Amino acid sequence: MSPTPRPACRIAAVDTHDIRFPTSRELDGSDAMNPDPDYSAAYVVLRTESDEGADGPEGHGYTFTIGRGNEVQVAAIQALRHHLVGRSVEEVCADPGTLYRDLIGDSQLRWLGPEKGVMHMAIGAVVNAVWDLAARRAGKPLWRLLADADPEWLVRQIDFRYLTDALTPDEALEILRRGRQGAAERTARLLERGYPAYTTSAGWLGYSDDKLTRLAAQAVADGFRQIKLKVGADLEDDVRRCRVARSVIGPDIRMAIDANQRWDVAEAIRWTKALTEFDPYWIEEPTSPDDVLGHAAIRAAVAPVKVASGEHVHNRIVFKQMLQAGALDIVQIDAARVGGVNENLAILLLAAKFGVPVCPHAGGVGLCELVQHLSMFDYIGISGSVENRVIEYVDHLHDHFLDPVVIREAHYTAPTAPGFSAAMRPESIARYSFPDGAFWAADRDAKKGRAA
Repeated sequence: MSPTPRPACRIAAVDTHDIRFPTSRELDGSDAMNPDPDYSAAYVVLRTESDEGADGPEGHGYTFTIGRGNEVQVAAIQALRHHLVGRSVEEVCADPGTLYRDLIGDSQLRWLGPEKGVMHMAIGAVVNAVWDLAARRAGKPLWRLLADADPEWLVRQIDFRYLTDALTPDEALEILRRGRQGAAERTARLLERGYPAYTTSAGWLGYSDDKLTRLAAQAVADGFRQIKLKVGADLEDDVRRCRVARSVIGPDIRMAIDANQRWDVAEAIRWTKALTEFDPYWIEEPTSPDDVLGHAAIRAAVAPVKVASGEHVHNRIVFKQMLQAGALDIVQIDAARVGGVNENLAILLLAAKFGVPVCPHAGGVGLCELVQHLSMFDYIGISGSVENRVIEYVDHLHDHFLDPVVIREAHYTAPTAPGFSAAMRPESIARYSFPDGAFWAADRDAKKGRAA
């Protein structure tokens, strides 16, 4: 007996929210370029409805900002509504790539990029919400949906325009077919052990030496084999902080450093060399994320310190150029910077083609929740390895999500709930919506009271 077919379903509404958390008050997230971030999310919910009028499953997505301007990012998501409302859920979940191409191909919105900046990040939020919806309907976590997918279908999700001088569809298909070999065994290992993590929680630039010492020692006790420190504001301070951190963690724990784009090329080389006595594993974002040749020059000059970047790289084309130029030792994808899952599939395959490990950026609100799925799929279906691969972890704001990350023995535990782990708790949305959520309204009233 065949199963009863589901009623036809369409996207009925696109809800957006400006969510901001007051992280600047404890200097969580502080670095040389962003001393006072309020971690924020431009959040989107795709609401669906059957032809009979019944509510269907939702798709959740967002992109990450650090406070002011989050309303601009929300407005960019709202500008995409006409591409979504009325669209068949069955069709969009069966082929997210078609929607992705429609969004990046909108001739008028494309003028605002193309494929970069606020508009492209809005596309990423919407595309990720579609993948969340698709995974929920399939009853699988996203990493498993991707791992179970046919290689031919995955290749069809990717826009190879501008890429074929570095990666062709046939090469991508061959990589994915090879990735099927041993996938079942890797899935079992992932479910048993999880995926390796490193922590930035000890290393925010605004933290005191005492707080750095305490948190670095706790990270080692928790089993982390790599920590990361923010650098780049003052060399003398960086020398002191790196010395403190290295004295706490010992010689066998990897220590990465992150300049968050602070330096010019020559300054990046000089500053990194000044910190080599502390054996940094990589220097992250040493200069402008657009400077492909600058990254290549820095990499040549500071070896064996590795160069890592990607958190602010606009799109798959710049990643392609970085890899072609030999500018990166570590590719750092971001789940919410580029055009969502589809574009990140292209970047993962580019990294595999060039033999460069992927260690994602995940410092912002909800980024750990999202990017774990992409790394886990990379392990199962593309790279087949976790050697020299780690996902960034920070220990704040996870309690605002319905399916938060779980870290066990310094490893990300593989999610089992259907979806992309993107859904935020309704009470958190209500409390931290800006400017009129409960927290921000009370904060505004308190400031008025002090001013009076």
